[in-house]
Amino acid sequence: MSGSASGRADDTRLFKYGLIAPATFVMVLVAVFPLIYLIVVSFQRISLSDDITSFSGLVNYARIFSDARLWDAVLHTLLITVIALPIELVLGMLLGYHFLPDRPFKRLLVALLIIPSVISPMVAGSMWRLMFDDRYGPINQIISWFAGERISILWTINIAWAYPAIIITDVWQWTPFMFIILMAALANVDQELLDAAAIDGASGWRTFLEVTLPAIRPVMMIALLIRGLDLIRLFDSVWQLTRGGPGSATETISIYAYIRGFQEFDTSYIAAVVVVLAILFSVGLVVVLKRMAIAR
Repeated sequence: MSGSASGRADDTRLFKYGLIAPATFVMVLVAVFPLIYLIVVSFQRISLSDDITSFSGLVNYARIFSDARLWDAVLHTLLITVIALPIELVLGMLLGYHFLPDRPFKRLLVALLIIPSVISPMVAGSMWRLMFDDRYGPINQIISWFAGERISILWTINIAWAYPAIIITDVWQWTPFMFIILMAALANVDQELLDAAAIDGASGWRTFLEVTLPAIRPVMMIALLIRGLDLIRLFDSVWQLTRGGPGSATETISIYAYIRGFQEFDTSYIAAVVVVLAILFSVGLVVVLKRMAIAR
């Protein structure tokens, strides 16, 4: 009896493993194998001029510490992130508050507002590059109308204006993402708590800080985390706007990796760069997630 029961349990276990085996194989093939191959390549010396597949030690990793252009790209990426992310959060919160009550044409306006977030970043970057064009773009023309004279701003060429152009493009495209998430979070705040705060005479700002914000903090942190990770790998819109220029002044990590890996074919070195940055950002992500868990 016990042997028969044990046999059925083994058959059930094998059946379960058989069901998950195809998905596990695909995950290993798509995720784990490229990572292992990347690590292997980082210890070789594969480039446009050399194809040395034997073990080369830590030579590629040693180059990272003296690569000023790489760390400049990291700083550029972080700069865009720390400026664009708070702006998108604040604007998304304001829009969420504005559209929380019933308003005329609310559904139509919300549908129009979320259109930018469903546009391809490549298309958005190309569109804004045309809008920022000095001769034919409407941005300089509008500024000139208000100024009362011809204003010529080289948005994508002058380094002083390249970052504002990038941030404007990113904020335009991704504020709707924050808006939709935050509006849904605001709609789920317990109305009884808000009514109790109003009865106690709390101001709108105090009610937001002590009632609304704690209630939506988990959702808000998730939204910030998603957008932060997306900004760290920012490529499409910046590439279409500036190609990382002028020079390398607006190169993000992704643009730097693309140029070094797919235009200069410094394959093993860029593999080492990706490994190091992946470790650094993974550690940072773990710290952020732990802090989020503590805050919750």
